[in-house]
Amino acid sequence: MTAPYLHARYPTAVARLPFRRLGSGPTPVRRIDGAPQVWVKDDSGYGTIYGGNKVRKLEWTLADLLGRGRRTVVTAGGTGSHHAVAVARYAAAATLRVCVVALEQPYDDHVAGQLAAMVSAGARVRRVRTVPGGYVAAARLLAEAAVTGRRPALLPVGGSSPRGCLGYVEAAFELADQVTRGELPAPRRVLLPVGSGGTAAGLALGLALAGLPTEVVGVLVNDRTPMGPGQVRRLAAATARLLRRAGAALPDGTALAPLTVRRDWLGPGYGVATADSASAAGWLAEHAGLVTEPVYTAKAAAALRALVADGTVDGPWLYWHTADRGAAPRA
Repeated sequence: MTAPYLHARYPTAVARLPFRRLGSGPTPVRRIDGAPQVWVKDDSGYGTIYGGNKVRKLEWTLADLLGRGRRTVVTAGGTGSHHAVAVARYAAAATLRVCVVALEQPYDDHVAGQLAAMVSAGARVRRVRTVPGGYVAAARLLAEAAVTGRRPALLPVGGSSPRGCLGYVEAAFELADQVTRGELPAPRRVLLPVGSGGTAAGLALGLALAGLPTEVVGVLVNDRTPMGPGQVRRLAAATARLLRRAGAALPDGTALAPLTVRRDWLGPGYGVATADSASAAGWLAEHAGLVTEPVYTAKAAAALRALVADGTVDGPWLYWHTADRGAAPRA
């Protein structure tokens, strides 16, 4: 892999859209055993010190922060946040100080492991119980860093800013290249979990720009700051505006891929496993060799299994796997 697809496609935007390579692609695609019309694109190994979808976003946001001379990153997520672990590891490797506002979620071994990973990477973790409390904590951390000259910047939950969404606009072009090479057919639909919405928004824009006739099917896993289809479309549109401002030749009102967001598999709420998601995690491990975590990918696996069983999957579908390789921190 050399220059990013977006730089090659829109060379006039290169100067305003810095990029820092953190992973190696293309990530592999393969059929899922027992579901002959379903392929998986496995992003679990995308990244050198942590994997999954958060790394693709950081390739654009971290490059921007470094280019603007920022020295401190303040971000937020659940106490089991994969985004927070990815930021803690990659930003620390780039010599940035990291502060994490961690919203309490149901505590289990997975959450304990994620919190330990944030701390071991050197992040300062401020735990809060409410979303409003999180805003207050983030504001205080930003102010403290500013008055001490540590040049702070805020990364939103999940890294889902328009600049972060570029990671999955880029990934859509990577997928289109794999379709062109015959590694898989052009999928009718791509299914993935939706938490902060950045991955779905990037794909909604990127699939349309890449010319793939693919609908995005999001599986909602977050009821604390829920992202419905309207919010995801607005985030995708903001990402298109960012590209235009950077010099990319995108028309006003750039079309997006069709998008639906389903909450059928959310269960009691964010971070709460269900019997369906727990059994689907085993199903996905058996048929696709993928390891899930309970918050995002196990619920997406439950959706995929149900849609295969009821006949909804009626043509080539793609499940986009977004967890880290171990679905827990790598030592």
